Order: sequence, then C-alpha cells, then structure tokens
Amino acid sequence: MEFIQDLFKVIPLFTWKHIVMIVIGCTLIYLAIKKEYEPTLLLPMGFGAILVNIPLSSIVGHYDTGDGPLTVLFNAGIHTELFPLLIFIAIGAMIDFSSLFRNPFLLLFGAAAQFGIFITVSLACLLGFTLKEAASIGIIGAADGPTSIFVASQFAKNLLGPISVAAYSYMSLVPIIQPPVIKALTSKHERLIRMTGTGAYNKKISKTTLVLFPILITFVAGIIAPSSLPLVGFLMFGNLVRECGVLNKLSLAAQNELASLVTLLLGITIASTMTAEQFVNVGTLYIILLGLVAFIFDTAGGVLFAKLLNVFLPAKMKINPMVGAAGISAFPMSARVIQKMGQDEDPTNFLLMPAISANVSGQIGSVIAGGLILGLVPLFA
Repeated sequence: MEFIQDLFKVIPLFTWKHIVMIVIGCTLIYLAIKKEYEPTLLLPMGFGAILVNIPLSSIVGHYDTGDGPLTVLFNAGIHTELFPLLIFIAIGAMIDFSSLFRNPFLLLFGAAAQFGIFITVSLACLLGFTLKEAASIGIIGAADGPTSIFVASQFAKNLLGPISVAAYSYMSLVPIIQPPVIKALTSKHERLIRMTGTGAYNKKISKTTLVLFPILITFVAGIIAPSSLPLVGFLMFGNLVRECGVLNKLSLAAQNELASLVTLLLGITIASTMTAEQFVNVGTLYIILLGLVAFIFDTAGGVLFAKLLNVFLPAKMKINPMVGAAGISAFPMSARVIQKMGQDEDPTNFLLMPAISANVSGQIGSVIAGGLILGLVPLFA
C-alpha cells in the first residue's frame, strides 16, 4: 500500500523537463556503450542524470543542508576542485614528453590551437553571459575536460553541468568534428606533405632531461601565470612520478586505478548539477553551440598557423597543416585522427609522431590557457 502511495506521489511531479533530462541521460549512456565515446565519463554522467531527475529522490538533497550522497561528493570533490586536480595527476603520469623533445618546434601548436577559446569568450559575452561565465564556456575549446571543470567551478558553478557535458561530449566527438574542418582549410597537396626529420623521432632523450622538465615547467608557469599552478603543478607532478624511475608502482596506479576511480566519481558527481531546473533552458543550448564553435576555431587555428609557417619555411621543412590541428588538448584522440587522415591520403605517409608531439604540447597549452583565464578575467570582471 505504501508503494502505491509513493507511486502516486512521484508520477504527477514528472514534468516535460524531467523527461528531457532522462532522455539526455539515456543518450549519453547509448553513446558510451554503443559508440564507445568517452565511456568512462559519459556513462556515469548519463546514469547520474537519470538519478537526479526522478522527483523526490534523496540522491541530491539540498546544497545548503548537505543532504544526499551526490551532494556530499560534489562538495568534497568538485567544490574543493579535488577531483579535477587528481585527474591531472593521472594524465601527467600517462604523458610521455619525449616526443616533444625530439621536435620542440611543434610546441608552438599548443598555443596556436587555443585560438578558439578567445573567439568563444567574445561570442558568449555578445549573447549576454557575464565575463566569468563566458570565460568558463570558452575554456571548453581547450579540449580538456578537467580544465573546463576547474575553471567553471571557480567562475560559473551554475553552468557546471552543461559546460562539463559539452566539454567531454566534444572531446569524444573529435574524430567527427576535426576532419571536415581540416579538409575545408587544406588542399590535397598540403595533406600529402611528408614531415622530414623522421630520424629525430628515434633520438634518445636522457633521463635527467625528462626529470628536470616537469620541475622547470612548474617553476616557469608559476612565475608567468601563478593561477595556473594548481593545474600545471598537478599535471607535472604526475609526469615526475612517471619519469623519476623510482615510483613505478605509483605511476602505474595513477595511470590506472586513480584515473579510473576519480573519473568514475567525477562523472556521476557532475551529474548532480544536471537537474531539469538547471539544465533545460536556452542558456544550455547556447553553451552546447558555443562549445562546438570553440572546437572548430581551435582546430582551424592550428591548421592556419601551420599554413602560415609554411610560407616562410624551406621546402624540406614544410609542415603538414593537418598536424597543426593536433595542438588541441584532446590527447591522444586528435593525434590518432591526424594519423588516420594522413594514411587515407597516402598510406605510406606516417604523421603519428609529429601529431603526438603537437598533441602533447596542446596538453600543456590548455592548462596554461586555463590558468591565464583564472588570473586575468577577475581583473576585468
């Protein structure tokens, strides 16, 4: 009898917005399972979206009282920015910077491919978002989910749900978004350019160099952009754990157990902000569209920068413009896209190593861009 009473209490409380959010949750689960688009994050986000949109559920409770397990996780992991920073340790432990040392020139693409961030910030301001909200939306273009969450948690907690969904959804859609943009901006001849200096990619990098690099990057970033230090510092700490050679078990744990556990908790915790009242509005639609704009312009920025450099470079040093698109932070998905596109044009042309170098530089560029935004935006807001 009590079950019947509860049923009649809950069903009338469902609105069309709740149904929309449950459909969105099911869509994310479908993309995670059927299409294998970022399944470690989209699946918990999708399931969490269903959980928080069942009326009278105690899964969230109220932020002011701390009721509900997802609220507790949100306050402990997102509000304190702990989860994104732990993810950066895991990412740092996964990245091998030796490819970048073998071709440091490609570090420039990590900066060029952040172009879409600033275009998107301007557009978001024109659409009526505050400067801090616009900056949080623009950082979606960094193609770095943890950075997006970190910035949004400081500047626009009210937009954390749609920003997180947009950031990770577009990261998973890199193989769909990037190829049309790249082909629209390059000719057949440009896509067939072979990157010279293949032997450089076999050059051995000393352990001393690999150990000193994360320390020096942290020091330099702390001087240039102190606000970036949590992001850069945790990323480089993870990389130092990887390269030091005496913490192999911890390095493997960071790459596997830590990454998996925190990503799982991050996904379902972010879903606590995906309630019908907060998510279903025109602003969310704008954020989704602006996120796409950011990704497109980031890709275009990297490609156009490579084409610009080719004007001044001698024939033997020409850069395949497709490699410039790998300067976004979606590591290693973007590098794989460039390799596949290069193979489609010419099966004997291998672009993976230069693309990986550009992609790794994009990881550094994204966290520095996030830190610069955190430091500069409050001066004008």
